[in-house]
Amino acid sequence: MDLSIVQIMMHAGMMGKLIMLILLVFSVASWAIVIMKFLMFRRARLASMDFLDAFWDSKTLHEAYEAAREYALSPEATVFVAGYTELKKISAARSSGQTPATLESQLATMDNLKRAVRKAHVLEADRLASSLGVLATTGSATPFIGLFGTVWGIMASFQSIGERGSASLAVVAPGISEALVATAAGLAVAIPAVIFYNYFANRVAEFDSSVESFSTDFINLIERDILTRA
Repeated sequence: MDLSIVQIMMHAGMMGKLIMLILLVFSVASWAIVIMKFLMFRRARLASMDFLDAFWDSKTLHEAYEAAREYALSPEATVFVAGYTELKKISAARSSGQTPATLESQLATMDNLKRAVRKAHVLEADRLASSLGVLATTGSATPFIGLFGTVWGIMASFQSIGERGSASLAVVAPGISEALVATAAGLAVAIPAVIFYNYFANRVAEFDSSVESFSTDFINLIERDILTRA
């Protein structure tokens, strides 16, 4: 009797094949997300490094804005663009006379800037964390799917014993083998998903901390500029 994995799956019942197909779909989806996230975080990291260098080397905010437009993949650049755009709106409103140019009013407009920066920060965090839920679902669900296949295979083995009236290896081996393969497949899909989910979650946290730090520096820079001009 050939008990290779391929032979086991070829001779498995409809339920066993369905379970393996579901696990295969989870596996393909999770690995596709892993590759996509690796590329996304790598590009974001490189873009962020280049943007931060360009930002601190810029003489004016407009110069920094032009640099930020070249690094759209950087979360810090996206946050800065949102803040700079809000500053331009505030400046336009003040120039048109809609807002008095007092120190109190200028400091009050900082609330609008902070909200714009915070909103961009949240959107970037959501973008970086997108699709990680699929990895979390894969890591938590596939072991139970494999376990269901295990139970089903054992049930098939007992059914074969009852039909043939024998508990020989030839009778129980196919069902037991199918059950063990389902268990192994479930774990093989779940373990990488859990590992990479934790890895990417840590990367998201690192980016979030970096963006939070940059946002604080950016807002402090604007507030110091307002106080200097007062």
